[in-house]
Amino acid sequence: MTGMLAPSAIVDYIEHSAVEKSALPFSRLAVMAMIGGMFISLGGLLAVVVAGGSPELMTSNPGLGKFLFGAVFPLGFIAVVLTGVDLFTSNCATQMVPWQRKQLSSADVGRVWLLSYSGNFIGAVFTAWAFAYMTGIFKPNDPATLYLLSVAHHKLENPFLMTFFKGILANILVCVAAWQAYSAKDTLGKMMGIWLPVMAFVALGMEHSIANMFFIPAAMLLGLDASWGDFLLNNLLPATLGNIVGGALFIGLPYAWIFHQQKISELTHD
Repeated sequence: MTGMLAPSAIVDYIEHSAVEKSALPFSRLAVMAMIGGMFISLGGLLAVVVAGGSPELMTSNPGLGKFLFGAVFPLGFIAVVLTGVDLFTSNCATQMVPWQRKQLSSADVGRVWLLSYSGNFIGAVFTAWAFAYMTGIFKPNDPATLYLLSVAHHKLENPFLMTFFKGILANILVCVAAWQAYSAKDTLGKMMGIWLPVMAFVALGMEHSIANMFFIPAAMLLGLDASWGDFLLNNLLPATLGNIVGGALFIGLPYAWIFHQQKISELTHD
């Protein structure tokens, strides 16, 4: 057990980190969030180029193709955690721990969420323009380009509730990845703790609001017939709401309550 933290220690560590993040100046948190949005988008860019560039595999063995897409996407979240920048979706869970323990107010949590979400949006859209569009990686009628357009179109045509529930599961797995990363004390352990759940949500086709801030604007730049209104209302809104529910109600609050109660029980027995 020397190579990992106990579950109760993870929650205590998350509480301390979340309180520290809430105290950061506006400029620092904003820049951290912009970099976080960029990193997640670079993972998405790699996934589209690798999986989308393998059309024979996607046709002959779609399950393996989905696994390939999911297998390389975690690059972004690994970079976020290991370099200490910021991601809205993991904040949905982590900020709930000190809130439940009355260390942060609702206004404190709202400030972090708003700054994080806005910064992630800027970083993701910038990456779509600068590194997906301006670099010329995606050529007209190239398999990867067609794959990206197909992924984005599918995301926009799903019903609101479907996207919402896909958002819940996506962020359950993202926040489990964050929890597992915090449990490990070495780089390889953190990477593996992140990789498995993030690979799973991507391979399953769930909805991550920050990744979608890259996928859909990038596809729009490459000719997808959709407006910003379509993107915001048909995908980003339900995905974001689902991510909040998945992170806050399924991970952050339950874990804060479980291990708060455990502490009380331990003190009582002592």
